[in-house]
Amino acid sequence: MGATFAHLADCHIGSWKDPKMRDLSSDAFDAAVRHCIARGVDFVLIAGDLFHTSLPGIDAIKRTVEALKLLKDANIPVYLIPGSHDYSPSGRTMLDVLEKAALCQNVARGSVRDGRLHLDFTVDPKTGVKLAGILGRRNSLERGYFESLAREPLEQEPGPKVFVLHTAIEELKPKELQGVEAPPLSLLPRGFSYYAAGHVHYVLHQDIDGLGQLAYPGPLFPDSFRELEELRQGGFYVVRLGDRTEVERIPVLVRNVIPLRFDCDTLTPEEAEFRILEQVRSQEFVGAIVTLRLHGTLRSGRASDIDYKRIFSEIYSQGAYFMMRNTAALYSPDTLEVHTAQVPVHEIEQRVIREQSGHVSLALNPEEQQQLAASLLQALSAEIQEGERKQDYERRLIDAARAVLGLSHP
Repeated sequence: MGATFAHLADCHIGSWKDPKMRDLSSDAFDAAVRHCIARGVDFVLIAGDLFHTSLPGIDAIKRTVEALKLLKDANIPVYLIPGSHDYSPSGRTMLDVLEKAALCQNVARGSVRDGRLHLDFTVDPKTGVKLAGILGRRNSLERGYFESLAREPLEQEPGPKVFVLHTAIEELKPKELQGVEAPPLSLLPRGFSYYAAGHVHYVLHQDIDGLGQLAYPGPLFPDSFRELEELRQGGFYVVRLGDRTEVERIPVLVRNVIPLRFDCDTLTPEEAEFRILEQVRSQEFVGAIVTLRLHGTLRSGRASDIDYKRIFSEIYSQGAYFMMRNTAALYSPDTLEVHTAQVPVHEIEQRVIREQSGHVSLALNPEEQQQLAASLLQALSAEIQEGERKQDYERRLIDAARAVLGLSHP
């Protein structure tokens, strides 16, 4: 029996804080849901990071519930796993609330027996497809789950099977993640019809010898300046399981993105500004998100001498929806240039935690110290919610930290 399902990942609903950008990730999710209903897929599978945080804002929750309710009314079940952003070590996450409301089902289920992780299958009643997954955690701590995974029972299970994961894979990592620890392909169980991956924000669909078809759909909507600039749009896959697995890429475009790049090397701030305005006035930006990246070393003056307000005003006068700039690689002649590798924040966090573990006087082994530090870092990285008072926000952070550390209230 064949089955058709949608493979989404990294929706990151609630990631953008600017009021004009805030709803675009929800717009992308709505568009994907409408396509799935029109396509008549059997189910929707989300490979982690539906939300950008384990406790998102009320507006993001409301719109997500409305979209999930449309799928439920269309008799399209939603299966998912927690990702590194919407996972919570305390167990308090909005995904649990959505599951209690029967709007989705977490397929990252299992237990540890004799030191090995045994996963349970979730069976889709309509198609008989069996799903099993491993959740994602910050700082690549999910690698330990793969190392202890009991693969034999998963491989011996008959029928169509989908394995869901939220992690980078060592052999498939992009160059910017080369320093990040990741499980190798050899730790994945064999014999699955499809491997639905998430976490790495790039688009990849590959038929891997000895394994099968593995895919990363990329973000449903870009959640950073670089992703807007490079990807311009999001998307997901529609997968059909049958005699052979067929995978179709579905683009999701909620706003046109126009990237502008200017080499300002050897120019004065006035010359750089003139060239930018000259090109801007020859283009149209109606309804578009515009990214402006400047790089090089100015001949004189400082980067701040460029009149960005004038440039922004000109671009908005051309009908742009939103404008943002990046001048991280724009230098002044009197500034010492310090070139550093563009390392993702989560990699820096992971390196610091790994280097310092074992050097603290705690009754924990280094691995346990790493897990504790990563959980504490995630708890303290919670963002203030809309309408939340500062003192309530601070109290919430303290309570979350106490829960991670196992401390009682004073």
